[in-house]
Amino acid sequence: MSSIVSAPVEFPGKAHFVEALDEALALDGSANVTASIRSALCRLIEEQRIELPACVYKPLPDHYARRELYRSERYGYAVVAMTWGPGQGTPIHDHAGLWCVEGVWQGALEISQYELSERDDQRFRFRPVGTIQAVAGSAGSLIPPHEYHAILNPSKRSVTVSVHIYSARMTNCSVFSPLGDDWYQRKQRPLTLDRMQ
Repeated sequence: MSSIVSAPVEFPGKAHFVEALDEALALDGSANVTASIRSALCRLIEEQRIELPACVYKPLPDHYARRELYRSERYGYAVVAMTWGPGQGTPIHDHAGLWCVEGVWQGALEISQYELSERDDQRFRFRPVGTIQAVAGSAGSLIPPHEYHAILNPSKRSVTVSVHIYSARMTNCSVFSPLGDDWYQRKQRPLTLDRMQ
């Protein structure tokens, strides 16, 4: 991924989108905020009043794309559109302690959730706790410490687009590489943004 300083992005329905998110962010507590954003995101996808920029439907050949659509100066949250080419996905990762709401705008994603069961310095043992098949119009949330997961576009032909609202701009996360016997090695990964073109 390339490191891009994002400029404000305009798209039809943006004001309506931001208004719905700001309304949710005015609530107290992470659980209330994320529940309200989940509900709003499902409604916004279903209403089809928002037209995301055309570039978010274009996958990149070597990695899933991260394109920032909006960052709130008032509340600090960031909205990132992710574009998943066929078979593209992530390793097990965390969200660096940030809550997140993820909605599928187009296509489908397979989201595998994990619980941390043991750790030994830089080694982490995870227990799989389930896999969700998320389809267009659905949304879910992650609130630390329940943030460990992996994402995959299971399709061999279709592109998936998802929209992620983070409590703050996420510039890095931990990714976990398998060592065997459910043990994983942690590595810090910087997160960058792709061009809006």
